Amino acid sequence: MSKVIVITGASAGIGKTVAKKLAARGDYLMLAARRYQELRQVTRECGRDSFSLTTDMTRKQDVERLREEAIRTFDHVDVWINNAGRGITKSVMELTEKDVDEMMTANLKSVLFGMQAIVPHFVERKQGHIINVSSGLARLPMATSRSAYSAAKSAMNTLTANLRMDLHREFPDIHVSLVIPGPVDTEFAENALYSTGPLGIAQNVQTAEEVADTIIEMIDHPCAEMYTNPTIQKPALMDYLNDIDGFETKLLKN
Repeated sequence: MSKVIVITGASAGIGKTVAKKLAARGDYLMLAARRYQELRQVTRECGRDSFSLTTDMTRKQDVERLREEAIRTFDHVDVWINNAGRGITKSVMELTEKDVDEMMTANLKSVLFGMQAIVPHFVERKQGHIINVSSGLARLPMATSRSAYSAAKSAMNTLTANLRMDLHREFPDIHVSLVIPGPVDTEFAENALYSTGPLGIAQNVQTAEEVADTIIEMIDHPCAEMYTNPTIQKPALMDYLNDIDGFETKLLKN
């Protein structure tokens, strides 16, 4: 059965790819991003059952307007995908207060605003699904120049888990999920603050299509967390926590 799905950060990369795949299988889409022209082009490519709204996810009023537009257009929302975010290229000791604020706003507050906007609608319907797109860097210190981005994503992971716990007992059909990609071949690195291009550390890089397939699998089969790349999952869940000193020493030698 077709679903009504809101996707943020839909103008490029993972968000764009997810949108096109969902449109191809017949889902109804409300797409959101800050870049008007790029978002409009993606919406055209997705077809007649796809609509868009230029949205700055760091502005709460914009996010609430996105929810209202989606409900006005389709009567309800089944799935809300918080995908918008931005990286940074600065180590911990180089970070300014402004840098940290920007990362927390782009990667944490935007997700918080999305969850706070859509959960009352899901509670009213007693069903729904939030999917937050995180990063393997939230769990593994594999790119220290992404320090503040990684910290914001780690905070987002915790926020996601706490909302899931808050809702589960009374509303078991409202799912709150986390998708955790490893390195992905998109323009994300080039668009990071202070970008110098790709970091040059990535191994087993996935395509946006591979990550999109995992997100779609999660839509069809909701669960708490899903890694898109098995080569990230085992280090994140077992190797690092079992021997932090050894894991970090090995990273430094590579």
